[in-house]
Amino acid sequence: MVSWFRRNKPEAAAPVPVETTHQPVAPLADAPSGVVANVSRDDEFADFAPAAAPGTSGWRQRLSGSGIARSLSGLFRRNPALDDDLLDEIETALITADVGVSATTALVDDLRARMNKREFADAAELFAALRGALIAILQPVSKPLLIDGSARPFVIVTVGVNGVGKTTTIGKLARKFRDERRSLMLAAGDTFRAAAVAQLQAWGERNDVQVVAQGQNADAAAVAFDAYQAAKARGVEVLIADTAGRLHTQGGLMEELAKIVRVLGRQSSDVPHEILMVIDGTTGQNAIAQVRAFSAKVPVSGLVVTKLDGTAKGGVVFALAREFGIPIRYAGIGERPEDLRVFDAATFVDALLPESLST
Repeated sequence: MVSWFRRNKPEAAAPVPVETTHQPVAPLADAPSGVVANVSRDDEFADFAPAAAPGTSGWRQRLSGSGIARSLSGLFRRNPALDDDLLDEIETALITADVGVSATTALVDDLRARMNKREFADAAELFAALRGALIAILQPVSKPLLIDGSARPFVIVTVGVNGVGKTTTIGKLARKFRDERRSLMLAAGDTFRAAAVAQLQAWGERNDVQVVAQGQNADAAAVAFDAYQAAKARGVEVLIADTAGRLHTQGGLMEELAKIVRVLGRQSSDVPHEILMVIDGTTGQNAIAQVRAFSAKVPVSGLVVTKLDGTAKGGVVFALAREFGIPIRYAGIGERPEDLRVFDAATFVDALLPESLST
């Protein structure tokens, strides 16, 4: 094993019995020095908008401002005539919302063929068919992340380009898992930015979660290794490793990401259990290039699409589903931790469409 492994490998720790509950395991005296035990859980979200309501109503509340929701809602609320002009408008709305040309063409061609066969009595029936077609695109990727409680730790590595909300997503996941009473540890693998380490430690403090961190410009693979060893020694259920944001065109940094995954893979053949890529919902079709480049270096197994509230076009979700078939685990529809929602195809589509043609 290369020399830096020996330098960073934690001292041997006495085995810790696996707890029968999801409460955090008490810190070990000889845990790596980079582990910080945090105990504060102050709510620092008072300045944010209230969390979206649960269920479909909350999704509709937050996604109503997206480009695709505005286009489709405006189109159907005027009770349009059932004709080729309506299909042309649907096609334009979907393409401009970043659904993608191939997905849109296939969908509209199918609707046109069915209309020509007189399968639709009116625009309301076409509306229902459009809803079904959109759900059908997303249904195969609507798969929640399932934590294998026997893994200990179940390792999640988060990846993505700069500025997509990766560290914030980790913090929200930490809140979610703690609310499920799972023991948890975070690894501050974004060693390029001192602010990133501080940000992750702040999330750790809010959620009573331990954070493994080293100095700025430390070897990110070594941080991940130390965190895995500490989490395994303590019987921690979930370990989430942050990584530095990087452009998909930066070859050297992409190789470093592959190294992190290789180092973790040497600890166990099934580690990491999930490579979660965070996508900014406002980036449109550029998200396709990002996922393609990252998937060429590491086996991306799940997606989180953030910033879908506000002015995001939102259609890129359909393009990603059709292009890659990678499960979409979560959708970000607001700033508060509760606004990171488990992705559901029908709920998402219903939030983009009016409740009926009369609303």
